[in-house]
Amino acid sequence: MRTCTRSCDDPRSVRWGAAPASDDEGVRKVKAAVLGTGVMGAGMARSLLRGGVEVTVWNRTPERARPLAADGARVADSAAEAVRDADAVLVALYDAEAVLAVLGDALAASPRDAVWVQTATVGPEGTRRAVELADAAGRTLVEAMLLGTRQPAETGRLTLLTAGDPAVFARIEPLTGAISVKSVWAGPEVGAGTALKLACNAWITSITAASAQSLALAGALGLDPKLFLAAIDGAPADCRYAHAKGAGMLAGSYEPQFSLDGALKDIDLIDGAARGAGVDTALLGALRELYGQASEAGHGDEDLAAVYTSFGVKG
Repeated sequence: MRTCTRSCDDPRSVRWGAAPASDDEGVRKVKAAVLGTGVMGAGMARSLLRGGVEVTVWNRTPERARPLAADGARVADSAAEAVRDADAVLVALYDAEAVLAVLGDALAASPRDAVWVQTATVGPEGTRRAVELADAAGRTLVEAMLLGTRQPAETGRLTLLTAGDPAVFARIEPLTGAISVKSVWAGPEVGAGTALKLACNAWITSITAASAQSLALAGALGLDPKLFLAAIDGAPADCRYAHAKGAGMLAGSYEPQFSLDGALKDIDLIDGAARGAGVDTALLGALRELYGQASEAGHGDEDLAAVYTSFGVKG
């Protein structure tokens, strides 16, 4: 197993004990592959590059990966090519179907000691199947679910919800450190990170819809909707997310940080997990309807704050 220590001169550079040296001091850059260059994948790739990591990127739609070349990333033509000499592989694809297809294509192409970091929200069943594929290929897979949106991904300020062997995370700390400011370890079993991510996204989709409802209600009752945000500001009921999403709602601006269709996909995963665990899904059913209405109205590619349009307001 490789071991690493931080360089005194560069806090982001890493000395890999079993790796060939690239200079007289035996220090070389860590090599990472990022599979999927959507909002989160592209942001993480840029944060890794700023942290001194050598990054190769791949995306199913090549045009979405090519702009990262200007930031210093190498753009691969296939997932298998991207992972060929990677120390770690970050999987940042949209759903379970995409993740499982890419794992099937590329796991065996990576070095045997490469660490595969599953960051996509794919639900318990998708995670179980991903673990099976990694085990069959003799590769190590851990979870680092992403809590955050476009801006934290671009600035290296994500929260990671991790699960897997802590020793493995120690090996890839230069990578996780470059993309995050906080990690919450959910447990040693891969799948615990997914469970925590579903609980967190249940909260995020709920408070976004609740904020939309309160703003719409205030406006419908003849008030300036901003008064709702002013009323909760600094109070025990305050929530920074309400202010962040509320500003977009009131401006009718839904630049995607976390797409509405992505939220809708996650609500379905949360619903399935809740039913399997015997948790009532009445609230999830209401959320599914509200986000579904906004998606059908053409807001699916916009930010999840566009759920505001489902409360009878224009946007």
